[in-house]
Amino acid sequence: MANFSTGLLALIVIGIFILANAVRILREYERGCIFRLGRLIAAKGPGLIFLIPLVDRMVKVSLRIVAMDVPSQDVITRDNVSVKVNAVVYFRVVDASKAIVEVEDYLYATSMISQTTLRSILGQQELDDLLANREKINQELQEIIDAQTEPWGIKVTAVEVKNVDLPEQMQRAIARQAEAERERRAKIIHAEGELQASDKISQAANILATSPIGIQLRYLQTLVEVAAEKNSTTIFPVPIDMFKPFVTLLERHSEEKKSGT
Repeated sequence: MANFSTGLLALIVIGIFILANAVRILREYERGCIFRLGRLIAAKGPGLIFLIPLVDRMVKVSLRIVAMDVPSQDVITRDNVSVKVNAVVYFRVVDASKAIVEVEDYLYATSMISQTTLRSILGQQELDDLLANREKINQELQEIIDAQTEPWGIKVTAVEVKNVDLPEQMQRAIARQAEAERERRAKIIHAEGELQASDKISQAANILATSPIGIQLRYLQTLVEVAAEKNSTTIFPVPIDMFKPFVTLLERHSEEKKSGT
């Protein structure tokens, strides 16, 4: 009786062991590549998966998007500027069978492809393009890395260049360039303002030249503006044209006096 109980217990333990190795549960984002005696049978999941103990072996693969950080790479741009650039790559497995069979470690392989592609593509760009056309460069990197990882069953969804570290000397040069550009724009704007102001003044002068009364009104308005300031001394500019009638009258009176004499 004792031997029977011991045998039954042993059978139960063996049955539990076989059942534990024969049943797998995969989550919604997981797939299981089933190898039977070393040969790939299929990629199954999600849900309940049954395996043949000691015959089948399953390798789980996650289908979620992976955000992989690309370490800083030393890059020499086309205009011979040395910079350090890092990026982040977003990708996911779309074919679990290829990701396991076609490459030994798809995470490591994708990381190496990303690093070499980053150095290669950025080395073909000039510094100004690298700083200004970031979106275009990201798109080009995504297309190249995706084409190289497609045989591994991997889809690269996005590549983003995170940071471009410039040497301190180059940063100072860029700052000086930006300051000079702002000064150039300020001078151009100031010159354009002077040109427009001179044009308006010329138009106003032409209008006032046709109306002597307008000149006097403008003169009086100027006096009002000067008097509004808190000045201890006020200077009244008098146009010479205002004395012209008096000069003419004096000349005429002098001529009449000479004629009478």
